[in-house]
Amino acid sequence: MKRLLKQLVFKYIGQEHRSPSPLNSHEKYKKSGLTHEEALTIREKIQSAFEVEKIYRNNTMGLDELSEHIQENRYKVSQVINTYLAKNFYSFLNEYRINEAKQLLVTDPNLSVKAVMYEVGFNSKNSFYNAFKKITGHCPNNYRALANADFVQTKIQMA
Repeated sequence: MKRLLKQLVFKYIGQEHRSPSPLNSHEKYKKSGLTHEEALTIREKIQSAFEVEKIYRNNTMGLDELSEHIQENRYKVSQVINTYLAKNFYSFLNEYRINEAKQLLVTDPNLSVKAVMYEVGFNSKNSFYNAFKKITGHCPNNYRALANADFVQTKIQMA
């Protein structure tokens, strides 16, 4: 349980499914003209923007803002996310937000769930709770309690 929880907290879910090649080519992209090399470049820019610059924290982040940020065509960015990252833009965005929220809930117990929600880029409690539960299977408070209980149990076993 401890190892699984650690993996859930510190690993971005879905990274293990990412590949340099499209996972499933969509019929709608057959005439897009996006080359494999161009797609890989765009994918690297997207991942850098999310992993290094943490642009997902911007509460107004949308596909247009991402495309402008990495200076790439909106439709090509969408195609790369859909085919090379195997999800839609908002699933991709929420995945990063929720993974940081999980880290904050565990590492900073004094931070309120609402503060965590705003910190990672959500504006709505409803959206945050729905995305959190969809990705983790738990609401934020339960996730924090489970993580803390596991930590206490591990401490007791070590003593």
